[in-house]
Amino acid sequence: MATATKPAPALTQTAAYQQAFEKLQSHATAMENIHLRQLLADEGRCQAMTASHGDFLLDYSRQRATPETLALLASLASAADVSGRVAAMFAGETINPTEGRAVLHAALRARPGDAAAAAAEKVEAAKEKGPEDGVWAVLGKIEAFAEKVRSGEWKGETGKALTTVVAVGIGGSYLGPEFVYEALRCEPVAKAAAEGRRLRFLANVDPVDVARATEGLDPETTLVVIVSKTFTTAETMMNAQTLRKWIKDALGEAAIAKHMVAVSTNIPAVEAFGIDGNNAFGFWDWVGGRYSVCSAVGVVPLALQYGFPVVRSFLDGARDIDLHFASAPLEKNIPMLLGLIGVWNSTFLKYETRALLPYAQALLKLAPHIQQVDMESNGKSVRSDGSELPFQAGPINFGEPGTNGQHSFYQLMHQGRVVPADFLGCVNSQNPVTLPADVAGVSNHDELMSNFFAQPDALAYGKTATELRAEGVPEPLVPHKVFSGNRPSSSMLVKNLDAFTVGQILAVFEHRTVVEGFVWGINSFDQWGVELGKVLAKKVRAAIEG
Repeated sequence: MATATKPAPALTQTAAYQQAFEKLQSHATAMENIHLRQLLADEGRCQAMTASHGDFLLDYSRQRATPETLALLASLASAADVSGRVAAMFAGETINPTEGRAVLHAALRARPGDAAAAAAEKVEAAKEKGPEDGVWAVLGKIEAFAEKVRSGEWKGETGKALTTVVAVGIGGSYLGPEFVYEALRCEPVAKAAAEGRRLRFLANVDPVDVARATEGLDPETTLVVIVSKTFTTAETMMNAQTLRKWIKDALGEAAIAKHMVAVSTNIPAVEAFGIDGNNAFGFWDWVGGRYSVCSAVGVVPLALQYGFPVVRSFLDGARDIDLHFASAPLEKNIPMLLGLIGVWNSTFLKYETRALLPYAQALLKLAPHIQQVDMESNGKSVRSDGSELPFQAGPINFGEPGTNGQHSFYQLMHQGRVVPADFLGCVNSQNPVTLPADVAGVSNHDELMSNFFAQPDALAYGKTATELRAEGVPEPLVPHKVFSGNRPSSSMLVKNLDAFTVGQILAVFEHRTVVEGFVWGINSFDQWGVELGKVLAKKVRAAIEG
């Protein structure tokens, strides 16, 4: 088991960092009276505040920032040695000091020869004892298993093929895999590969979630995947026992070995549960739960649903952004830019929230997943060295697909609190629909994208009382229809929402979180804040049992 290491004094306490920080504070004060209408009138600035990587485009010109802002943020990042910290992460150094661990989720999607892959091998080789299989061996094992199940070679207790999978896990063992599953449900290649198959998730210990997850399912054709690194997570194991009983009652004790598999490193506990240890797929202590979707945690259920080639494309998309993040210069580095903008909005402009607004219904589970990635990583009040953080870190993240969100919380965003927003859209729809011209002048997707392009401008420019009066709006209504504008946002555009692009999107937001944590000098890879409630719940449970 990894142990805590003594971290070096935080770079965020150095004179160079404090000087860069104070310059940004002064700059934020100077920006207070500059409206986005004025900033957006500068074409040179707008052109400079874009970045692209392949078909992935970022436009951050609607942020309350200038090229000077980016230069000052770059100085702060330099003082915090963000580039050095990124290199240390990819090299497998121990950058999670409280748990004494490397942080190598990039190795999960790496190819042989990549720096992260070599680092993972080095980290495992240094251990006295660790998982016997390396990343590619585990992926190969998953690929072979998934093919057996999908082809019907692996059969259930009664000889029927297992066409339904229920993945049991919580937190990072659920949110990431569900995001990817939903993102690909209507993508043509993935949809064709999943024909005749079903995938459901069981996370909440509430028995209603069990009823929802198993509704209409036949135990004879159902495979249960239990996802728990230690095989001790209270909610997951209670749900696992519930589904074990569901299978046993229908098919008998002997059916457990054919209808249940595990993603875990605790093989003795897996076998004691009744699952063959050969049907357990491992991962490593350098994979944090919220960063684990590219491990067996996500790959097992996703490969069973969509087949391994689709999952490999997803992993390659994430790897593509890993390589971009590790090598691109700051002004072209999409995750780095998003991270620095996040620090600017949260720490210097004092915005406490952030909205993630994908204009793609397929991404309906993106915001919940990134909410965990970001808030569990950066919801901290101390630096990595244990010293108190002198400012608030970690904004409140929320979101909803457009245009649904427009009819929910956009009222507040336009005329209430200022909420920095990240818009994400796709050039092409996964499921294009075009109505006759006499019914609708544009396609369904064009209608969606019209809103995608309009909303950032509405937030930025707003509408003045003078403009309203010129339109003849009655005077009593003028104050109610004024939009102050000056509300920051970034827009991201991808060409197609396929498995590769979904991997890119995942990695972009994972690395944005990492950058923010490095700049703030916090440990983005532990989560001690979730522990106290668990301890108290055990005491309550004991009282109920007593």
